[in-house]
Amino acid sequence: MRWTFLLRPSWLALMLVSVAFAAFAFLVLSPWQFHRGEERSARNTAIEQSFTTPPAPLREVLPADTAPGRNTQWRQVELTGRYVAGAEVVARLRTVQGEPAFEVLAPFRLADGTTVLVDRGFLRPAPGVRLPDYAAPPEGEVTVRGRLRIGEPVDARPVVERDGATQVYTVSPETVGAVSGLTIEPGYVQLNESQPGVLGALPLPQLSAGPHLAYALQWLAFGLMAPLGVAYFAWREGTGERRRPELRDDDPHDRPAPAATTAPTAR
Repeated sequence: MRWTFLLRPSWLALMLVSVAFAAFAFLVLSPWQFHRGEERSARNTAIEQSFTTPPAPLREVLPADTAPGRNTQWRQVELTGRYVAGAEVVARLRTVQGEPAFEVLAPFRLADGTTVLVDRGFLRPAPGVRLPDYAAPPEGEVTVRGRLRIGEPVDARPVVERDGATQVYTVSPETVGAVSGLTIEPGYVQLNESQPGVLGALPLPQLSAGPHLAYALQWLAFGLMAPLGVAYFAWREGTGERRRPELRDDDPHDRPAPAATTAPTAR
């Protein structure tokens, strides 16, 4: 039978790979991009709402020992308390608006005795990729405003002591608490512009939908094209479409050779 070639190991392997790729594209890659698009849309909505919602005291938005979540991240909050002297930590190898930066992280003790992490903002590296000099946070009780952020995961790389500062790799309250010896609440507050102790205020993310929907549709298309491509080549193989095409009528190689002529005999 003409279709028995599909039982060859090479064809069986090709069909298996195409089906596996299609399943991976439909069940993993495309849903992953759809999910990222939904997360970005939710983030954009939260940021937009933060511009119209006035800042509220932290404990009205987030109870003690509670980490920020999707419903509270980017909310503007107000903190009243003091910066903890000598407990600052610097996050190294950061990128702000496409350029290298440091971020200065300061524990901030509230009036109720709990401590939260405040991101004072960013600094551009000094020549030689060094930490530049920067102003210390104000002393005494202050009131600051900023946006709630979910803390970043703990980084396994060791803490670095350089340029007179303790440097870490992520904005992680757990890491800062470990190196400063303080108990710090989960999450952190990113200071707004013109707040006491702010350095270079971190810019907000761009409110764009991003390419996730396009990527998700592309993975769906690729997942559909893989088995269709195998089916097409199998059809060509099974119907003999890959054989050499017939010679055309006007092909000079298909014309009969002219009859041989005998030269006249000389007399």
